[in-house]
Amino acid sequence: MTDTPTKQEIQSKNDNVPGAMPAEQKKNNRNDRKRNKRGDSKNLERDSDWQERVVQIRRVSKTVKGGKKMSFRAIVVVGNEKGQVGVGVGKAGDVIGAVRKGVSDGKKNLVRVPLTPNNSIPTLSLGRDGAANVLIRPAAPGTGVIAGGSIRTVLELAGIKNVLAKRLGSKTPLNNARAAMVALSQLRTHKSASRERGISLEQLYS
Repeated sequence: MTDTPTKQEIQSKNDNVPGAMPAEQKKNNRNDRKRNKRGDSKNLERDSDWQERVVQIRRVSKTVKGGKKMSFRAIVVVGNEKGQVGVGVGKAGDVIGAVRKGVSDGKKNLVRVPLTPNNSIPTLSLGRDGAANVLIRPAAPGTGVIAGGSIRTVLELAGIKNVLAKRLGSKTPLNNARAAMVALSQLRTHKSASRERGISLEQLYS
């Protein structure tokens, strides 16, 4: 009559086998996997806050030794509608690759925009890039975004909901978007302006 092995004997055999994993180590690995899943979900939530809008896709060519090399250029605006926005440009042999490069370029060149409680801008601002001039003016609640073209896209993704904007000069979408970014980067709140000048808010308004 053969004796059946007990649980302790089976456990000791498994521990002695090379390459076998102890029970505590398996439990730790499971916990690490759960933590990684939680971290991945948090990263996805952070990425979901950002919105991308394609302003323009053009087919461009480059003259090389063997002829012309065709590629695509995408202008993309990236923003979280909470005061951060960026404009990026990407070039690739296909449209999807160009848009992906434009999104990564836009996230590298983000601008933080100071927003008022009415989702407007604190002061008037004028931005210039190349031959494009963009004038941005604060507006009363309920006005909406009065702008057109790529300027409207930049203002909407920045989270501004009441603003007046006017394009002066060039009609190029890229130059207008960059001029709007310059105008937004020049914005300052009254509190920061009074701090830089070393005066109180009362003296600033007087």
